[in-house]
Amino acid sequence: MKSIAKNINTSTKNTFRKLGFTYLETAEIVVSLNELIANYFVHYHKLRNFHWNVDGQDFFELHKEFEDEYNTVKENIDVLAERIRVFGIKPSLTMKEILDVSEIKEAKAYKMTAIEMVNQVLKDYDILHNKMLNVINAAIDTGDNVTEQIITDFMRNLEKRNWMFTAWCK
Repeated sequence: MKSIAKNINTSTKNTFRKLGFTYLETAEIVVSLNELIANYFVHYHKLRNFHWNVDGQDFFELHKEFEDEYNTVKENIDVLAERIRVFGIKPSLTMKEILDVSEIKEAKAYKMTAIEMVNQVLKDYDILHNKMLNVINAAIDTGDNVTEQIITDFMRNLEKRNWMFTAWCK
């Protein structure tokens, strides 16, 4: 053990390493992650509005479900931003950039019925799923199995929630 400690120079500044990936290798992954984050942000905002504005017979059920959804989305956004940091890049999206990049569009929740809100969530899931596939494909192309696993876990949850909200609509 002492011989290992002798070889470690604690006075040298630690340089950031991208876990063996070059900037060019991670560029497509980071772009895909930013697109996913942008869509997640708009989706998150819609879910908050749905949570605040749902009414009718399904109020108690959907009020809670929308809250559960936006909490999950909030956590996922943080995981994605931290993954971008792993690659040595600082995630930064202004609200204007988010709205420009996002395929998910804002909704006027105060004018929507509960079923319209759920249908919007299901449409958003389709877009999010496609964005997740883009991230996975970029990660696979680069050999980044960590990002692939993170997104696979997100997709597993998204597909389950899609099934549950679809069942609710019937």
